[in-house]
Amino acid sequence: MTADNSKTIRIARLIASEIQARPEQAAAAIELLDGGATVPFVARYRKEVTGGLDDTQLRTLDDRLSYLRELDTRRDTILESIRGQEKLTPELESAIIAATTKAELEDIYLPYRPKRRTRAEIARERGLGPLAETVLSDRSVNPAELAASFINAEVPDVKSALDGARDILVETFAENADLVGRLRNYLKDRAVLQARVIDGKQEAGAKFSDYFNHTERWAAVPGHRALAMLRGRNEEVLSLEITVDADDTSPVKPVERMVAAAYGIGGDGAANNWLMDVVRWAWRIRLSLNLSVDLMTLMRERAEEDAINVFARNLKDLLLAAPAGSRATMGLDPGIRTGVKVAVVDGTGKLLDTATVYPFQPRNDVRGAQSEIASLVRKHGVELIAIGNGTGSRETERLVADMLGDMPLPRPLKVIVSEAGASVYSASAAAAAEFPKLDVSLRGAVSIARRLQDPLAELVKIDPKSIGVGQYQHDVDQYRLARALDAVVEDAVNGVGVDLNTASASLLARISGLGTALAEAIIAYRDEIGPFKSRRDLLKVARLGPRAFEQCAGFLRIRGGAEPLDASAVHPEAYGVTKKIINACGRDVRSLMSDPAALKALDPRLFVDEKFGLPTIRDILSELEKPGRDPRPEFRTATFAEGVDDIKDLKPGMQLEGTVTNVAAFGAFVDIGVHQDGLVHLSQLADRFVKDAHEVVKAGDVVKVRVVDVDVKRNRIGLTMRKDGGGDTVRRSSRDEQPQRKPQPQKPQSAPQGALGAALADALRKK
Repeated sequence: MTADNSKTIRIARLIASEIQARPEQAAAAIELLDGGATVPFVARYRKEVTGGLDDTQLRTLDDRLSYLRELDTRRDTILESIRGQEKLTPELESAIIAATTKAELEDIYLPYRPKRRTRAEIARERGLGPLAETVLSDRSVNPAELAASFINAEVPDVKSALDGARDILVETFAENADLVGRLRNYLKDRAVLQARVIDGKQEAGAKFSDYFNHTERWAAVPGHRALAMLRGRNEEVLSLEITVDADDTSPVKPVERMVAAAYGIGGDGAANNWLMDVVRWAWRIRLSLNLSVDLMTLMRERAEEDAINVFARNLKDLLLAAPAGSRATMGLDPGIRTGVKVAVVDGTGKLLDTATVYPFQPRNDVRGAQSEIASLVRKHGVELIAIGNGTGSRETERLVADMLGDMPLPRPLKVIVSEAGASVYSASAAAAAEFPKLDVSLRGAVSIARRLQDPLAELVKIDPKSIGVGQYQHDVDQYRLARALDAVVEDAVNGVGVDLNTASASLLARISGLGTALAEAIIAYRDEIGPFKSRRDLLKVARLGPRAFEQCAGFLRIRGGAEPLDASAVHPEAYGVTKKIINACGRDVRSLMSDPAALKALDPRLFVDEKFGLPTIRDILSELEKPGRDPRPEFRTATFAEGVDDIKDLKPGMQLEGTVTNVAAFGAFVDIGVHQDGLVHLSQLADRFVKDAHEVVKAGDVVKVRVVDVDVKRNRIGLTMRKDGGGDTVRRSSRDEQPQRKPQPQKPQSAPQGALGAALADALRKK
């Protein structure tokens, strides 16, 4: 067995224990991923190989695989370094191989890591090593008397000798991997984080006022508060300190006792007394500082992980929001002085017409604007009107509502749509390539219209980080964030599937096995040859070989093609067994797909063969029952209350309907149509204890809320979804967070300030 195979087996065993799977399942998945397969492909079409690992398990496996392989690379580097120093013993090598985290590995390597000349090394060069070793091993000696024999030209007196011995022992204690590990675990359980305002920064750092004098257990600090305090420190407003057992009045602190116990230090006598002084010095000068840095790093990593998970879950919900469908749609990008940009697209998203109207100051051409919009509605048979939720949104909605009131039935349905990221798309290379002659501002109206028709198809054109459904997204590791969000987009696109003959290059690029180059090649083929008649035609696309075809074919749909199964999620490799199933029903494939009742009587076990197991057969039967079904929910919109257009119109007790725009660790933000999202705190989401807001709501949900309190001056709206009256006692402590401002791409936003979590609101505003 090669070293690489041995590592893979060890990694597979470790990951399997973490994802509740068998080692052979993890090993099979690793082999497929290493061979170029994607997570969506493996999750959907290789269930027999992996034993049915789902996409969540596979994503975790993929992430952990990267981490553990990085760990192995570092492990090899460390082994080579220590071996080169001729200090590698069998016991040390075993400890290095057994390390399961980077922190544990670095603890072991610390004594052997090449470093600058330390005080301990200088002391050793001056011949003080034996003094330190003797006092540590023989408690009967008197350190001062023994030190006198080490005086020389470089060590002028007893104090210098003892200081040098102390430096050697401090380094010894600090490089004891087992001791450092135990101390770190103790601090994880008992440490306290203290935040204090830096003197003179009270006014400039008012948004961090919640943390001017703040203390809480390190282990309990929520991610959003940790990131707020770390940002305050980075902006030089706050100082952060980690302490432990500050209220312990005993002469020897618990952490000092742990260090002393590791070396059997204790009792009476000159040696023990001196050694205890060294222990206190080691803790205060070296160990506590190093471990504080470790815990700060761990807190940031933990907080970043939470923030990335929140962003990823919100993005998934947004991408998988209900599509309004293939209907002629008008997009309105509201603007006051610059005018309202209008774009009309047909049911496939093709741009039909554009205009700019000026119903607001300074022109105030209300009638002209309504006339132009109504004319475009009649001309193109518009069924939906998507209104961006930025500056001028409710004013534009009123304009449209008045216009629709004068139109005969049937009238278009107007919908407020989040325009987060629309301006990013407008100025992107993709938009310029799609609409080279169209004004940038009008491209935004096109995007708003299309994202109502199909949120997934339009939002994939935008960098996920620009969609704005995260918290503190600019403060987290950008590589990890991008990796997590890209995985969400990939899973969403492949989970829904795309129409091969209408999908954009941006959408195709997210399909398993394709990427940007092959997506563009598919578009070029489509433009030159015409629509694809079958999935097999993909093999005629330049540079798209059998391997890419295997990965992508099952996620691409062809409606009305020569092969009916091409419209389903059945993979071409399984067409043979699928047709056996169809023949067993005694029906034509098209009639069976339109009336699948005959499938209910089939025993899936009868169709299992050496290639396709029971999981795949069941998937095929499920797909034949509802071929090409869209897993997204049915389209539904919130109805904003008439006459409630501004925060000043809100009164406590009002019952309103709104759309969830963002879900954070502390609650959910809801758009109720007043240009300022209200906050439903975690304690107000349901008539029961809620640990995670995602248990109750997700981005895009339409919910009914009651107004609890309104602070016009600070732009705060407190909402409740509880039915038991609990909303009257909404938690309003200094640690609570506040609602975000709605995206205002045309002008800077001002963050609400005050004691209700202004630091977090600022971060949400900056997303």
